[in-house]
Amino acid sequence: MEGIVWAALELALTCISALSLISPVWFQTPTFSFGVLTYCSWPQGNSWNQSCGTFRSLGDIPDFAWKVSAAILLIGWLLLAFNAIFLLSWALVPKGLCPRRNRGPMPGVQVVAATATVAGPLVFPISLASPFAKEACGASSVYHSGQCQLGWGYGTAILSAVLASLLPMTQLPSKTKAQGRTILFASNTEKTIVVPEMSK
Repeated sequence: MEGIVWAALELALTCISALSLISPVWFQTPTFSFGVLTYCSWPQGNSWNQSCGTFRSLGDIPDFAWKVSAAILLIGWLLLAFNAIFLLSWALVPKGLCPRRNRGPMPGVQVVAATATVAGPLVFPISLASPFAKEACGASSVYHSGQCQLGWGYGTAILSAVLASLLPMTQLPSKTKAQGRTILFASNTEKTIVVPEMSK
Protein backbone atom coordinates (compact mmCIF):
# COMPACT_ATOMS: atom_id res chain seq x y z
CA MET A 1 0.00 0.00 0.00
CA GLU A 2 2.84 2.37 0.84
CA GLY A 3 4.36 1.88 -2.61
CA ILE A 4 1.09 2.83 -4.29
CA VAL A 5 0.94 6.03 -2.21
CA TRP A 6 4.51 6.92 -3.26
CA ALA A 7 3.67 6.17 -6.90
CA ALA A 8 0.56 8.39 -6.69
CA LEU A 9 2.61 11.23 -5.16
CA GLU A 10 5.24 10.85 -7.86
CA LEU A 11 2.58 10.88 -10.62
CA ALA A 12 0.98 14.02 -9.13
CA LEU A 13 4.39 15.69 -8.97
CA THR A 14 5.05 14.72 -12.61
CA CYS A 15 1.74 16.31 -13.66
CA ILE A 16 2.49 19.53 -11.73
CA SER A 17 5.93 19.69 -13.33
CA ALA A 18 4.46 19.13 -16.81
CA LEU A 19 1.87 21.87 -16.22
CA SER A 20 4.59 24.36 -15.32
CA LEU A 21 6.70 23.28 -18.29
CA ILE A 22 3.97 23.89 -20.89
CA SER A 23 2.60 27.01 -19.20
CA PRO A 24 2.97 30.22 -21.26
CA VAL A 25 2.64 32.36 -18.12
CA TRP A 26 6.03 32.45 -16.41
CA PHE A 27 6.36 36.17 -17.09
CA GLN A 28 3.58 38.39 -18.41
CA THR A 29 2.58 41.90 -19.43
CA PRO A 30 -0.96 43.16 -20.15
CA THR A 31 -0.65 41.93 -23.77
CA PHE A 32 2.02 39.21 -23.79
CA SER A 33 3.20 36.24 -21.74
CA PHE A 34 5.92 33.64 -22.15
CA GLY A 35 7.15 30.50 -20.49
CA VAL A 36 9.90 27.98 -21.12
CA LEU A 37 8.34 26.35 -24.19
CA THR A 38 5.34 28.53 -25.14
CA TYR A 39 4.33 32.17 -25.49
CA CYS A 40 1.02 34.00 -26.06
CA SER A 41 -0.09 37.46 -27.15
CA TRP A 42 -3.50 39.15 -27.23
CA PRO A 43 -5.02 42.58 -27.91
CA GLN A 44 -5.11 45.10 -25.06
CA GLY A 45 -8.08 44.38 -22.80
CA ASN A 46 -9.10 41.20 -24.67
CA SER A 47 -7.17 38.32 -23.09
CA TRP A 48 -9.71 35.77 -24.39
CA ASN A 49 -8.54 36.33 -27.98
CA GLN A 50 -5.06 34.85 -27.54
CA SER A 51 -2.60 33.82 -30.21
CA CYS A 52 -0.04 31.33 -28.87
CA GLY A 53 3.14 29.80 -30.24
CA THR A 54 5.53 27.05 -29.20
CA PHE A 55 9.28 26.69 -29.37
CA ARG A 56 9.37 23.35 -31.21
CA SER A 57 13.04 22.61 -30.55
CA LEU A 58 15.89 23.91 -28.42
CA GLY A 59 17.24 25.65 -31.54
CA ASP A 60 14.09 27.83 -31.70
CA ILE A 61 14.55 29.11 -28.14
CA PRO A 62 16.02 32.63 -28.36
CA ASP A 63 18.70 32.59 -25.64
CA PHE A 64 21.41 30.19 -24.43
CA ALA A 65 20.42 30.39 -20.73
CA TRP A 66 16.82 29.78 -21.80
CA LYS A 67 17.94 26.67 -23.73
CA VAL A 68 19.88 25.40 -20.71
CA SER A 69 16.89 25.95 -18.43
CA ALA A 70 14.54 24.20 -20.88
CA ALA A 71 16.92 21.24 -21.23
CA ILE A 72 17.33 20.91 -17.46
CA LEU A 73 13.57 21.11 -16.87
CA LEU A 74 12.86 18.58 -19.62
CA ILE A 75 15.42 16.16 -18.17
CA GLY A 76 13.95 16.64 -14.70
CA TRP A 77 10.44 16.02 -15.98
CA LEU A 78 11.49 12.89 -17.89
CA LEU A 79 13.21 11.52 -14.77
CA LEU A 80 10.13 12.28 -12.67
CA ALA A 81 7.90 10.51 -15.21
CA PHE A 82 10.26 7.53 -15.47
CA ASN A 83 10.49 7.24 -11.68
CA ALA A 84 6.70 7.52 -11.30
CA ILE A 85 6.07 4.73 -13.81
CA PHE A 86 8.79 2.59 -12.25
CA LEU A 87 7.43 3.17 -8.72
CA LEU A 88 3.93 2.25 -9.88
CA SER A 89 5.16 -0.99 -11.44
CA TRP A 90 7.28 -1.65 -8.32
CA ALA A 91 4.20 -1.19 -6.10
CA LEU A 92 2.03 -3.49 -8.20
CA VAL A 93 4.53 -6.38 -8.45
CA PRO A 94 3.60 -9.31 -6.17
CA LYS A 95 5.53 -9.36 -2.88
CA GLY A 96 7.11 -12.75 -3.56
CA LEU A 97 8.95 -11.45 -6.63
CA CYS A 98 10.57 -8.47 -4.87
CA PRO A 99 11.47 -9.13 -1.23
CA ARG A 100 13.09 -5.70 -0.65
CA ARG A 101 10.16 -3.38 -1.35
CA ASN A 102 10.31 -1.00 1.60
CA ARG A 103 12.13 2.00 0.06
CA GLY A 104 11.43 1.76 -3.63
CA PRO A 105 13.85 0.78 -6.36
CA MET A 106 15.67 4.00 -7.27
CA PRO A 107 15.87 6.82 -4.70
CA GLY A 108 18.85 8.28 -6.63
CA VAL A 109 16.70 9.00 -9.69
CA GLN A 110 14.34 11.05 -7.52
CA VAL A 111 17.27 13.05 -6.12
CA VAL A 112 18.60 13.83 -9.63
CA ALA A 113 15.08 14.78 -10.80
CA ALA A 114 14.67 17.05 -7.77
CA THR A 115 18.01 18.72 -8.50
CA ALA A 116 16.96 19.36 -12.10
CA THR A 117 13.57 20.81 -11.12
CA VAL A 118 15.30 23.16 -8.68
CA ALA A 119 18.05 24.22 -11.12
CA GLY A 120 15.69 24.93 -14.05
CA PRO A 121 13.72 27.81 -12.43
CA LEU A 122 16.97 29.24 -11.02
CA VAL A 123 18.61 29.39 -14.46
CA PHE A 124 15.59 30.66 -16.41
CA PRO A 125 15.61 34.30 -15.13
CA ILE A 126 19.10 34.75 -16.64
CA SER A 127 17.32 34.74 -20.02
CA LEU A 128 15.48 37.96 -19.10
CA ALA A 129 18.51 39.73 -20.59
CA SER A 130 17.78 38.21 -24.02
CA PRO A 131 16.45 40.40 -26.88
CA PHE A 132 13.19 38.38 -26.86
CA ALA A 133 12.56 39.14 -23.18
CA LYS A 134 13.65 42.77 -23.55
CA GLU A 135 11.15 43.25 -26.37
CA ALA A 136 8.38 41.72 -24.26
CA CYS A 137 9.30 43.19 -20.86
CA GLY A 138 10.95 46.50 -21.69
CA ALA A 139 14.05 47.16 -19.59
CA SER A 140 14.55 43.61 -18.34
CA SER A 141 17.92 42.19 -17.37
CA VAL A 142 19.33 39.16 -15.55
CA TYR A 143 16.99 38.39 -12.63
CA HIS A 144 15.09 41.65 -13.26
CA SER A 145 11.80 41.30 -15.12
CA GLY A 146 11.35 44.96 -16.10
CA GLN A 147 7.65 45.57 -16.88
CA CYS A 148 6.79 41.86 -16.73
CA GLN A 149 5.19 40.27 -13.71
CA LEU A 150 5.70 36.76 -12.42
CA GLY A 151 2.93 34.45 -13.60
CA TRP A 152 1.38 31.29 -12.22
CA GLY A 153 3.58 29.06 -14.40
CA TYR A 154 6.73 30.16 -12.60
CA GLY A 155 4.99 29.71 -9.24
CA THR A 156 3.97 26.20 -10.28
CA ALA A 157 7.58 25.43 -11.27
CA ILE A 158 8.77 26.58 -7.83
CA LEU A 159 6.07 24.47 -6.14
CA SER A 160 7.16 21.49 -8.22
CA ALA A 161 10.79 22.08 -7.22
CA VAL A 162 9.91 22.25 -3.52
CA LEU A 163 7.80 19.10 -3.66
CA ALA A 164 10.44 17.24 -5.67
CA SER A 165 13.05 18.23 -3.06
CA LEU A 166 10.91 17.12 -0.12
CA LEU A 167 9.85 13.76 -1.54
CA PRO A 168 13.29 12.05 -1.33
CA MET A 169 13.74 13.29 2.25
CA THR A 170 10.66 11.42 3.39
CA GLN A 171 12.12 8.15 2.15
CA LEU A 172 15.15 8.18 4.46
CA PRO A 173 15.79 4.86 6.20
CA SER A 174 14.24 4.42 9.64
CA LYS A 175 17.29 2.56 10.97
CA THR A 176 20.48 4.26 12.07
CA LYS A 177 23.61 3.49 14.10
CA ALA A 178 24.82 5.54 17.02
CA GLN A 179 27.85 4.70 19.20
CA GLY A 180 28.02 1.06 18.12
CA ARG A 181 24.36 0.33 18.80
CA THR A 182 21.49 -0.10 16.42
CA ILE A 183 18.58 2.19 17.16
CA LEU A 184 15.17 1.32 15.80
CA PHE A 185 12.52 4.01 15.73
CA ALA A 186 9.02 2.69 16.29
CA SER A 187 6.52 4.60 14.19
CA ASN A 188 3.48 3.91 16.38
CA THR A 189 5.04 4.96 19.71
CA GLU A 190 7.37 7.64 20.92
CA LYS A 191 9.77 5.14 22.47
CA THR A 192 13.21 4.35 21.13
CA ILE A 193 14.31 0.74 21.24
CA VAL A 194 18.07 0.31 21.66
CA VAL A 195 19.46 -3.04 20.55
CA PRO A 196 23.07 -3.94 21.46
CA GLU A 197 25.26 -4.61 18.46
CA MET A 198 25.91 -8.30 17.94
CA SER A 199 29.44 -9.36 17.10
CA LYS A 200 29.71 -11.23 13.81
